Amino acid sequence: MTLLVDINELFADSNASDYSGFPSSLDDLMSTIGTSAPCQRSSGAALQPALAALYGLVFLLNVVGNSVVVLVVHHNRPHRTVTDVYLLNLAGADLLFALTLPIWAAYQVIGWRFGTFLCKVVSVLQDLNFYSGVLLLACISVDRYLAIVHATRARADQRRWVVFVCLGLWILSFLLALPALVLRDVFSPPKSNPVCYENVGADTARWRVILRLLPQTFGFLLPLLVMLFCYGSTLAVLFRARTGQKHRAMHVVLAVVLVFLLCWLPYNITLVIDSLMWAQVLTDSCGLRDHVDRALLVTQILGYLHSCLNPIVYAFVGQKFRHSLLRILASRGLVSRDFLVRHRVPSSHSSSSANVTTL
Repeated sequence: MTLLVDINELFADSNASDYSGFPSSLDDLMSTIGTSAPCQRSSGAALQPALAALYGLVFLLNVVGNSVVVLVVHHNRPHRTVTDVYLLNLAGADLLFALTLPIWAAYQVIGWRFGTFLCKVVSVLQDLNFYSGVLLLACISVDRYLAIVHATRARADQRRWVVFVCLGLWILSFLLALPALVLRDVFSPPKSNPVCYENVGADTARWRVILRLLPQTFGFLLPLLVMLFCYGSTLAVLFRARTGQKHRAMHVVLAVVLVFLLCWLPYNITLVIDSLMWAQVLTDSCGLRDHVDRALLVTQILGYLHSCLNPIVYAFVGQKFRHSLLRILASRGLVSRDFLVRHRVPSSHSSSSANVTTL
């Protein structure tokens, strides 16, 4: 029996609203294939308008916030550090992901009506945002480790090298996201809206485990271990040195990392549990499957929210970011000079530092 026949049987007595949450993979929907009796799923139709509205809100916050980040980093180009370049790339990845949010919002309401090409493209951008994000944060942790633990100054030659590092990082992120480009397809089950999911052939469980664990290992676990080592060593040095300027720089970077982990770690843990169920390491039952599917929906929403949170972190934690933004607004006549003086915003020259990130 082909995969498409399995899909038709699965959806024969159901409605598309039961399966129109965040796009994950076809396997996550077909929890009952190969079992003796189908699991009853509760309808998600009532959540669709709310999810679509949430995507719209995230889209607006993402575009506005990350555009401001790009503006601030570009404005401080003469004093841009290696970390600033990484954070600029991080904002770019979030802006690319924002392009997909209106399509996912429409998907909630009408199903996938955008063809196979867009199914592949927006799925790749979704994965590209995640993998580039975690790899960029790992690079930032290495940069801060070298700058603080080994007192490596951000010379011009290092700034030239960062271009090649970012290029290699984007290539690696694309390779990790490549399965979505190859495997994503559009299916039109009877009595259901079209869906955009992965077609991994007949041996679904084995490929699901492989296609999840390999990217999770190289695109999440290993970069996470790098961050833990670098920041552990860096914090140990800072606590001994007690240098205020470097402490302030680390506040922003650590806040960005913590927000990333809070947003994406729950989803990755849920994916591991789901993969273990498919590998039959954990017993797959209707009750557990229902809980895991709900957890995938909630944790992926949390992950998508991450794309608009970094600018908020910069605004609340990054003093230099706030000062840079206020100086830009003052140069455009949107904020008075007296306002800058009252809020003790230093001049652009006096606030620069070769070793401290602009954010």
